[in-house]
Amino acid sequence: MILVTGAAGFIGMHVSQRLLERGEQVVGLDNLNDYYDPALKHARLRELEKHDGFSFIKGDLADATCVNGLFEKYNPQRVINLAAQAGVRYSLENPAAYIQSNVVGFANILEACRHNDIKHLVYASSSSVYGANREVPFSVDDNVDHPVSLYAATKKSNELMAHTYSHLYGLATTGLRYFTVYGPWGRPDMSPWLFTSAIFEDRPIKVFNEGNMERDFTYIDDIADGTVKTLDTPPPPMSDLDSLSKAPYRVFNIGNHQPVTLMDYIATIENAIGKAATKEFLPMQAGDMLRTCADVQALSKATGFSPDTPLEEGIGKWVDWYRNYHGL
Repeated sequence: MILVTGAAGFIGMHVSQRLLERGEQVVGLDNLNDYYDPALKHARLRELEKHDGFSFIKGDLADATCVNGLFEKYNPQRVINLAAQAGVRYSLENPAAYIQSNVVGFANILEACRHNDIKHLVYASSSSVYGANREVPFSVDDNVDHPVSLYAATKKSNELMAHTYSHLYGLATTGLRYFTVYGPWGRPDMSPWLFTSAIFEDRPIKVFNEGNMERDFTYIDDIADGTVKTLDTPPPPMSDLDSLSKAPYRVFNIGNHQPVTLMDYIATIENAIGKAATKEFLPMQAGDMLRTCADVQALSKATGFSPDTPLEEGIGKWVDWYRNYHGL
């Protein structure tokens, strides 16, 4: 049995689906909050419920009683923790939500894992931890002590908390620093949805920093594949990897290693839709990063991760899904 938290989320749904398709038993946890339209989360769950091996529990990571009860009832052997309060910009408006979900909730998961002999905990970190870093590609060896959003700070705290549990209790943990993920069933607060809906509805799209930004866009199927490969590859003690720590702990970047300029990305969406966007050019937003680019050599070496979906193909699949989902 594998526990996937945030199973009704974008990445959580696809990871759960990948596990179910290879015959795993999966229990999903999600609080189905209204950060964005819960109808989309329910629609994702309906896709997962087509599989006999899927069970779902509505609950909150920050509720220790709920988390402990789930572990007691289902006895998972491995855990993928993807539940979190998402969104860099929203963390400027509602910081308490990030502390509850991303810090308190993650502490509850760590405690449940250590008391239930979990074989491997894979958890979502974020490329946002690189914050004010300027040198690209971002490497897991880079200093990440200068986050520029509370969201990023909570993800960095998750890495520190996981290392402590790995060190003290021998809990095998792997953190994945996700770079910008896109594809079918994506989130309404992310740029593919925001740009696509605006183009279809003849509204202007907001282009921050006058379009002078770059992102390491990674298609969701590649992300799901890399996440499952990581789950299948528990970390050895770090002493085997020339580290001073002896904890069974690792952190990896997971991305495409092929950054795309914001304007090229917008043009790819325009081409897939067959319609030009009206653009509103704006200054850089607080909490945003100028560019992201993932050095994924370590993940590739450890797991065989090899993202291979070109942006044009991935955006084409995204737009096809969007049309179908909205009946356009």
